[in-house]
Amino acid sequence: MHFFIGCKSDKKELTLPFINKPDFTPEWIKENSGDYKNIHTIPAFSFYNQDGDLVTEKTVEGKIYVANFIFTRCAGICPIMTSNMMILQQKFKNDEEVLFLSHSVTPDIDSVPVLKKYASAKGIISGKWHLLTGKQQEIYRMARQEYFAGDTIGFYQTGNEFLHTENFILIDTKKRIRGVYNGTLAIEMERLILDIETLKKEED
Repeated sequence: MHFFIGCKSDKKELTLPFINKPDFTPEWIKENSGDYKNIHTIPAFSFYNQDGDLVTEKTVEGKIYVANFIFTRCAGICPIMTSNMMILQQKFKNDEEVLFLSHSVTPDIDSVPVLKKYASAKGIISGKWHLLTGKQQEIYRMARQEYFAGDTIGFYQTGNEFLHTENFILIDTKKRIRGVYNGTLAIEMERLILDIETLKKEED
């Protein structure tokens, strides 16, 4: 797991790196750089949440969000990750600028009613934290090729191997990856909260 530390700068300077490759190498790219327009961004997507509502890239337009990948029957790392995401939900529950997206990696099992029951049991706030289901092929493609999430280096894992990753991925208001965190560690949530606050200042 890589640890990225923001640098002090004025408002025109970027304070968190961009993640453009599946090896999670942090890159600080300034707006006047020729590479700025080529920064990796999360493309269009379409899934259903626990309320049966369609969630797309428009849902997160202009928002900071944290994405991860779980499944409701998981007895290993997923309950820990959900508890840690709950820390973030509690911190930002009244902040309309911040959202959370948890994608099911077993969408054939995790139907809308199953996700709704899971959300109710865990205290997940509708509209703030979206539990997503849809076509497995599309969820896995997004996970590995767009969020760079996977058991191994995401981009190169393109088959149907079961996806089980502890990563939390921080996305900025322009749909760019700005940080990757170990979702099984509560202490990582402290760093993630600080980085979200940093992004909020960056947008000022």
